[in-house]
Amino acid sequence: MKLRFVASLTLPATLVMGFLITGVPMAAHHGNVAYDTSKAVVLKGATVTKFVWANPHCFVMFDAKDGKGNVQHWAGEAGSPSSLGPIGWSSTAVQPGDVITVYIYASKTGNPVGRLNKIVLADGTELKDSALGYRDEK
Repeated sequence: MKLRFVASLTLPATLVMGFLITGVPMAAHHGNVAYDTSKAVVLKGATVTKFVWANPHCFVMFDAKDGKGNVQHWAGEAGSPSSLGPIGWSSTAVQPGDVITVYIYASKTGNPVGRLNKIVLADGTELKDSALGYRDEK
């Protein structure tokens, strides 16, 4: 009888600990500490080179000129397809060759990567990122 009672207490405790332990890496994954979210960098006239519509994040790769006129190859991270779909994105929303304006929270390292704030298509359509804390940058 004592053995069954102890076993019935340890199973729920083990399950709770398992859920807590697996949740920690997931929370760490979704931090934005790598990006300067104080102000979005605006890159006008960027040309899309690739659009990846996949889990866990979508990516827009594009070429944009820096202040000296040199072309930089950028990668912008956005939310997952399931979070972007309901706010107007689709797997065909952005195509290679499209000329767009990109509002991006750039990497603190200075590398041409970042978290998208929004993109503006040639026809004026705005596609915002699904990230919490989205701010409308002008």
